[in-house]
Amino acid sequence: MNERVRIALIAHDLKKDDIVAFARMHEVALSRYDIVATGTTGKLIQDVCPSLHIHLVKSGPLGGDQQIGAMIAEGTVQVLIFFIDPLSPLPHDVDVKALTRLGSVYDIPMALNRATAERLVKALDR
Repeated sequence: MNERVRIALIAHDLKKDDIVAFARMHEVALSRYDIVATGTTGKLIQDVCPSLHIHLVKSGPLGGDQQIGAMIAEGTVQVLIFFIDPLSPLPHDVDVKALTRLGSVYDIPMALNRATAERLVKALDR
């Protein structure tokens, strides 16, 4: 039995509006996948994309980035879309670096900005 691909959606505070707009634009495509998201980001997406069933983990600074990192290491998250704000200082920057490192270590497709996420969703949709 084939399991559905699980996509993680995460965004820093100043990128949350952007990931919500991205999810709204790609709601039909994203509905074909299991979605996991950090708390605040996931709730914002759920509000505008009611057809998406999103498993929420903790907010990023409260351990959500680490929870998703563990899912990548366990093989239960196969794609990471993380809209990073490169211009804001982040108190949990160490967690962010660990998460993106795990994405690289486990060789999963990873989009860290909207342009790459657009192409990734189109590629997955083929």
